[in-house]
Amino acid sequence: MNFDLAEEQKMLAEQARGLLGKQSSPDRLRELIDAGAEWDEPLWASLSELGFPGARIPEEYGGLGLGDLDLGVISEEVGRAVAAVPFYASIVCAADAIQRFGSDEQKEAWLPRLACGEVVGTLAHAEGRQGWWPKSSSVSCRAGKLSGVKTPVGDAGIASLAVVYCAYEGKPALALVELDGETVERRKLDGFDQLRAHYALTFKDTPASLLEASVGDEDGLRTLTDRMSVQASFEAVGGAEACVYMARDYAMDRQIFGRSLASYQAIKHKLADILVATEFARSNAFFAGWASDNAPAELAVAAAAVRLSAINAYEQAARENLQVHGGIGYTFEADCHFHYRRERTLAITLGPRQYWADRLVTHVPGKQMETA
Repeated sequence: MNFDLAEEQKMLAEQARGLLGKQSSPDRLRELIDAGAEWDEPLWASLSELGFPGARIPEEYGGLGLGDLDLGVISEEVGRAVAAVPFYASIVCAADAIQRFGSDEQKEAWLPRLACGEVVGTLAHAEGRQGWWPKSSSVSCRAGKLSGVKTPVGDAGIASLAVVYCAYEGKPALALVELDGETVERRKLDGFDQLRAHYALTFKDTPASLLEASVGDEDGLRTLTDRMSVQASFEAVGGAEACVYMARDYAMDRQIFGRSLASYQAIKHKLADILVATEFARSNAFFAGWASDNAPAELAVAAAAVRLSAINAYEQAARENLQVHGGIGYTFEADCHFHYRRERTLAITLGPRQYWADRLVTHVPGKQMETA
């Protein structure tokens, strides 16, 4: 049995890493922050030219027709570079929701434009204190009109299309909304991650197109969340590995008392611990990506397991990277803060750890239990 990526997947990773390494360097990230930019539009154009946004979208809609594991390879490289692009919001979330629940007309209208990067989408599911995916949405869809507030919504400032989680005739549903109209109010929120902005969206009788297959399909919505979890976890794994090598390189260069910092056993232990945690999360990510494509019955457990292991690995790696760098690691000129900020963002993007821990326990064979 081969536990490694296929050669084609390795080539895909190398291509993505090469492009992101050149165009999303730490100096470029600092430029974007200084300029107050919410995304790297030239980088998004370059990724789109190579077809990365269309990786998982079927060929009939202008995509490459690849699988979740292939998409995970790209997500990992986006995370490694902390790239300021709406890949997660537009492709992992919005495009997948349309692909799974949209009608033929809705797919034909939006998937080709998402695949080529012409349109940026996002998924609006959270409702502030009511939760990141509330059981009963306060946003209602009636007679083709949407009303209510969604917050926070990632990359909503640059998106022109949103897939909105709402209530339709008392049932959970998803609806498509174009964000450029006068009936949508966007309010930027103060955020910790300066390279991934979040907004509050207020809908006031906004025209909406219901994704009819989603109405009342709670299992389908949970599966969508699981698939999002897999890709967010790949992104976290890429970021964690970047922290491992950033800490290693600094420790090898830094001289203390006439010796390399990396020669001290305590530093070796830190580096070994975060490497082990990262590789553990990567193995879970590989299985979850495979399960998403080939074993849907395994996806709930796999998504929860990788979610927990990946956010734990990224948090540990980002914090230990700061510790290895010492005081300089807390400065804007050092690169540690990019990953520390992104780690915090990814840790809360899909709900708290407790949700995923409960989901894991609930779905492990022989451990099923009732949850509130």
